[in-house]
Amino acid sequence: MSIDLNKLNDHHDLLFEIPLKNRQGHRFQPTGFPDLGAAEFDTPTGRSLLVESAQSMANRLEAVCWDESTNDLVEELRGLSYVKVEIGEHESKKYLTSSVTDSHRLNSPYILESKDQTFFKTLQAELGALEKGPIDRRVLAKSLLKYDAGSLVHGVFLAKEQLAGGRLRVTRALTAFIEADGVKVAASGGSKQDHVDPTGKAYGQGGAGKGFGHVPFPRDEFTAEKITLYASLDLGQIRGYGLVDDATNLLILLALFKLRAFVDSPMRLRTACTFELEKGCEVASTNVEGFKLPKREDLVGTKDGNGKWSGELPRLIAKLAGEEDDKMCVSTVTFKA
Repeated sequence: MSIDLNKLNDHHDLLFEIPLKNRQGHRFQPTGFPDLGAAEFDTPTGRSLLVESAQSMANRLEAVCWDESTNDLVEELRGLSYVKVEIGEHESKKYLTSSVTDSHRLNSPYILESKDQTFFKTLQAELGALEKGPIDRRVLAKSLLKYDAGSLVHGVFLAKEQLAGGRLRVTRALTAFIEADGVKVAASGGSKQDHVDPTGKAYGQGGAGKGFGHVPFPRDEFTAEKITLYASLDLGQIRGYGLVDDATNLLILLALFKLRAFVDSPMRLRTACTFELEKGCEVASTNVEGFKLPKREDLVGTKDGNGKWSGELPRLIAKLAGEEDDKMCVSTVTFKA
């Protein structure tokens, strides 16, 4: 099944509101923040709760593209540009992190702060034209596509003074977050058991404070009338990069793949927080009539005997990847503290 992106031509964004439900039971554990705890807030219709933040969702949408068993992109996305970081020397080199898995993506200190300055100097040379005057977004986008396509989807801030004075930044084109409405606290608790000495006194005064003895604790989870995954793709921003049509379509399809891969995953956000789609796999846009979130097989196709995927997304990746100038590539940095 082909994906008709022409339906998006007259729209500056693509919006989804995806109903979720608990996979089991009624309670769930939301994200927590230091000195705040659960992020509850009031709306005109009642009490609501931030279940998963935009910054956390960005990391989760990157994670569904990564195969931890091989420390590489999932098969369907191989050839997409990113930076791999290794540690060690010669035969002892091993994978450390990457611009896909690190929270700061291309701005990772393991990439830009390493004593191995090979990649940094390459990036500095390519972006040298941006040192003075207004930032030419097309030059920046072209370079980011070449070295880390994910930065054009999830945003990046190259904060190094040596890179155009720390002025190079791209906002998120794909933003997602999860909210719950009509929430109530489901209070419970538990106790850490010590079968050696329940009182904790055998280890002197203050033993319980060090974790000895039985240690009871409170626990707050939540119930909700409605749980929704909100997602928006800024089509205007992606078109504004000034890339060739194939690259623009690649970024749109990549964003759709990330969202589809996430909602098809177990969506186990925390120990006591696992969601699933409330209404099956059909996910319709709320602002583009007739456009549905494509299924994974529609995005990537099937794999033939030679390991080649038949879908439009892998086709565009293969077309835009390679060793020639301005082609997407996988770069390697050896981290040296």
